[in-house]
Amino acid sequence: MLKKLFLLPLLLIASYSYADPQCTQAPETQWIPFSTAKQQVIDQGYTIKKFKKTDTSCYELYGKDSDGKRAEIYFNPTDMSVIKEKR
Repeated sequence: MLKKLFLLPLLLIASYSYADPQCTQAPETQWIPFSTAKQQVIDQGYTIKKFKKTDTSCYELYGKDSDGKRAEIYFNPTDMSVIKEKR
């Protein structure tokens, strides 16, 4: 039982480290429209596999960059600045 109580905080910390970043506190009325943001990503040379709005107030891209390398990018939906990027 004591071991389980010790492991629980470790699991919570580990799961938090994989959480999506918080991109903005701005209300959605101040965000760039979804379709406009999606087109901006395409115009930057990305191929979209999935583009979505996250629960943490981000626009998230799963796809490939102009070199064909896989990319996962979190954008601030108010100005499309990159918050977090994995390649």
